[in-house]
Amino acid sequence: MESKLMIKLVVGTETIFFLALIMGFVYFAYYPGFKPQSVTMLDLPATAAFTALLLSSSFTFWRAEVNFREGKPGRLKGWLLATIVLGFVFLSGQIREYNHLLTNKLTISQGTFATGFFTLTGFHGLHVLIGLIVLSVVLYLAFLGDFDSSRSRVISEVGIYWHFVDVVWVIVFTLVYILPHFLTLSGHESTQ
Repeated sequence: MESKLMIKLVVGTETIFFLALIMGFVYFAYYPGFKPQSVTMLDLPATAAFTALLLSSSFTFWRAEVNFREGKPGRLKGWLLATIVLGFVFLSGQIREYNHLLTNKLTISQGTFATGFFTLTGFHGLHVLIGLIVLSVVLYLAFLGDFDSSRSRVISEVGIYWHFVDVVWVIVFTLVYILPHFLTLSGHESTQ
C-alpha cells in the first residue's frame, strides 16, 4: 500500500474518532450537566496564546516542507526543530491547564463538562505527543542525512498528520473554550 494512502487512511480514521468525541462532548457537556462555573475555571487567555503557538507550528512545518522540496536540508532541520519546540510549548500549556484545574478541584468526575473536557483535550494532547515523537524521529533522520535529497515523501506525509492535529485543536478550542461563554451569556443553565 502506498505510504501516502496509508497516512490518509490513518487521518480519516482519526477524523471519525474525533468526530465521535466532539459529538459526545457537545451532547453531554452542553445540556444534561452543563455547569457554567466550570467554564470560568478554564484559562482562556493563556490557552488562546498556546493555541496561537500550535497554529504557528503548522507554519513552521510548512516552511520545513518548502525547504525540503528546494533541497535545503539545513533549513529543513531548523524549521523542523522550531515545529517541535512550538509543539512542546503547547503541550506544556495543556499540562499547566490540567494542573491549574486539578489544584482547584475540577476533576474528570465532576460533571459532564469536566468529563468531556478532560477526555477531548486529553486525547488531542496524546495525538500531539505522538506527532512530536514522529517529528523528533524525522529530525534525527534529517541530521543523519536521510533527507538530503528531496525525493522522499516522508516529510509531506508527516505534514498531513501534523496539520490535521492543528485543525482538530481549532475545533476543540472553539467548542471547549469559546462557545461555552456564549451559552453562559445567553442564560443556558443546567437541568441537573
